[in-house]
Amino acid sequence: MLKKGKEEIIYLLNKAIEKFQADTGKLIIQNTNRKNYEELAIVLSEISNQLPETASQFGHIVYEADPQKEKAEYPFRKYDITGGQIKDALMGLVANPRPFLVDTCYVYLYQMGRQAFEQNPIDSALIASKENEEFSKDSYSIITENQQLKLKLANLKKDTDATILKKLGFYRMIFIPLCIVFLITAIYTWNLYLQSDTKWETIQNDFNLIPYKVTQSEIDQLEGIWICYTSSPQARLSDPNRYHKVVANLVEIKYKNGYFAYHRYGASFDHIGYAQFESPNLVSIHSQIKNTDKKVEYPRHSLLSLDKKEEYLSVISASWNFDAGANNRIIGIREVYKKLGKGGRIEEVINTPANASCQCKIIKWHKNTESTQAFYLKNMFLDSLKNPTLSNLINENSILLKDPEAGLILNKKSPE
Repeated sequence: MLKKGKEEIIYLLNKAIEKFQADTGKLIIQNTNRKNYEELAIVLSEISNQLPETASQFGHIVYEADPQKEKAEYPFRKYDITGGQIKDALMGLVANPRPFLVDTCYVYLYQMGRQAFEQNPIDSALIASKENEEFSKDSYSIITENQQLKLKLANLKKDTDATILKKLGFYRMIFIPLCIVFLITAIYTWNLYLQSDTKWETIQNDFNLIPYKVTQSEIDQLEGIWICYTSSPQARLSDPNRYHKVVANLVEIKYKNGYFAYHRYGASFDHIGYAQFESPNLVSIHSQIKNTDKKVEYPRHSLLSLDKKEEYLSVISASWNFDAGANNRIIGIREVYKKLGKGGRIEEVINTPANASCQCKIIKWHKNTESTQAFYLKNMFLDSLKNPTLSNLINENSILLKDPEAGLILNKKSPE
């Protein structure tokens, strides 16, 4: 009997990463950045999209055909595997991985599907047995490995500290004078720095940081929870069904010492950044894709005017269409913001049956009134909103391409 669930998929994906690195010579850095796994995901997708035709060849379960296979491009086909799916499975967040992901890994590694492998298991590490129980407890999860490494480092530091204390007597008399010299040098250098042209005031002026002193009324007006509607999916060339496709994002804006922290929850990825008042009623928003690498990805800049007391506020943004690979484009776009309220806290719901049911990101807003409102973020069609105001603001006319490109923005729905 084979292992299953997260234990099985973590092992398979680690083996797949080893094979990919050996075959291509490319290194995959295993962290929480989904883009690190995108090249492997594309290779696996070439196998997974053939599964409806390879059941008899490789000995796996039968998969129904994908009617959009020839029309759509990666990652919009039914059996496409994404970097985010690989990242979540590797980190132990997926209890029940998708069958086509499991079968794809078996075919990639052993040239047979899971059913055929179970009849002829050629890798004993995948067999569920008492001998493997202790090995299974350790897991291949990145989180578990990191915790084990931290424990080893802590023990090593403890042993090292004990050794250093025994030898410290002689070196202490040398170290203390050196510290005094270093401190004097640091103070002198710091004074020179304060007198230089690169002090904070100069940087603040050069980069136009916090140019306007915001009032409490303006803080109350901007701070809070907003919903943002954007038409960027209409500019994704890889999606043949992009006509009038839009997406809603939930935005949390918090005041912080003269400026505002900005967190935007999207259907596929989040943005973080800051907002500041440039002048009365004029807000500038700078954001980028949220990641753990401190690397700037897809920077955006938006201008929001608060001088109108309307339900929907239009924002002009220099942004991206967030398409895959060579289809990614810089665009200008009109987005629409609507304030929902303020206070409370935001919770992102992951790895639940509700996520699988709606195929979306679920965000819960826990309000100060002890009530909770859930938002189901995913791409949808403009007509489904049944809102004439939004229909006029975020249709195909709301996007400006950096370079003219015929056929990228659809003016009418393509025939089925």
